[in-house]
Amino acid sequence: MPVSKEPPYSHGQPARTEVLLCNLGTPDEPTPKAVRRYLAEFLSDDRVVEIPRLIWLAILHGIILRIRPAKSAAKYASIWTTEGSPLKVWTEKQAKLLQGWLGQRNHYVKVRWAMRYGSASITSQLDAMKADGVTRILILPAYPQYSATTTASVFDAVYQWARQTRNIPELRFINHYHDHPDYIAALAASIERYWQKNGHPDKLVMSFHGVPERTLHLGDPYHCECFKTARLLAQKLGLRIDQFKVTFQSRLGRAKWLEPYTEPSLIEMGAAGVERVDVVCPGFTSDCLETLEEINMEGRHAFLQAGGKVFHYIPCLNDDPEWITALCNIAQTHLSGWPTLNAPDLRKLDELREAALAAGAKQ
Repeated sequence: MPVSKEPPYSHGQPARTEVLLCNLGTPDEPTPKAVRRYLAEFLSDDRVVEIPRLIWLAILHGIILRIRPAKSAAKYASIWTTEGSPLKVWTEKQAKLLQGWLGQRNHYVKVRWAMRYGSASITSQLDAMKADGVTRILILPAYPQYSATTTASVFDAVYQWARQTRNIPELRFINHYHDHPDYIAALAASIERYWQKNGHPDKLVMSFHGVPERTLHLGDPYHCECFKTARLLAQKLGLRIDQFKVTFQSRLGRAKWLEPYTEPSLIEMGAAGVERVDVVCPGFTSDCLETLEEINMEGRHAFLQAGGKVFHYIPCLNDDPEWITALCNIAQTHLSGWPTLNAPDLRKLDELREAALAAGAKQ
């Protein structure tokens, strides 16, 4: 197995810790070409689509990548900002804020961000960490609920990079935080603030990203973790069982996915005389195509067309201070026992690293 080129080992190299915040990914531009490139990588992951590979690749390249990119590009264009993709914008902000929050607690660690698909890739960020002399890395997925389709795929990318690396840094992985009290509290506080300004709905819909139902029977904990998040959030908000509903969105293909589905549920509520629904997406920590377009545009249209009167979408946590505090608490727990250098030590470490590289070049 070929090993990637890496910096020369420096004897007595001080320990240096960093955090890598990993999200799903996004096209670089809202164009069919960029979307096709992104979807080809995303939908080629056998963690995401568990159909026999040869059959699936024929479908993917023969049908899906010929039809879907143009439609998806139009959807991305509808939510694109002057700063770029919302998912990328929010993930980058979260990484910067998390680094600042940790610094205030005397954890002087750099926090980088990466995307599982697209740029900046997990591999490129790990290479950059390695080049900077990082010796300990905490992998922090942006997914509160564990799923093999998301969390495990991030870990796959890290393992594949490690397999190509000779001197592997110490690695820690955060599997999930679906029931972390600070995450639940941040969600509840954001909803309560929204209701203080906009009043209360007849029904709160908690929409999570869907996965095929077979994953549940194969041992994936995602379904159970989503429902636990919903139960804890409802308790924190003081909601009765008839005041909220858990649904699953973003179904792909004809196979049975986790139910109930979000859009049919919204149609059913609108037709049944529910006048106002508020929808929140607890599994998404950053607003993205699935929240801004699928829920706030398509879901809104479906509910109102079915007879509903008022539709509200409650934004994701994004850069909410309570959420960044929760993220900091989660990261701090998993950094326990690792050295986190003070600022002067980090500057000195950079100077030593540059001197070692210069000496190696002269030799």
